[in-house]
Amino acid sequence: MSELSDAQALLAAYKAAELAVLTGQSYRIGSRELTRANLAEIREGKREAQADVDRLTGARKMRRVIPRDI
Repeated sequence: MSELSDAQALLAAYKAAELAVLTGQSYRIGSRELTRANLAEIREGKREAQADVDRLTGARKMRRVIPRDI
């Protein structure tokens, strides 16, 4: 597999993990609530994976330009 396909697969895995946590990966026993995964860590990994995919595909963020007469 290429580096790009690896990065895309990792990004897809982070997206799936984030969705799994958001749809009920935590449970309550008495007054204690337990979570099987850390959403903050998943989201940080997702941001890093997205940055890798963007870097490998050459995607750039759009910036607004205001033309001016000089």
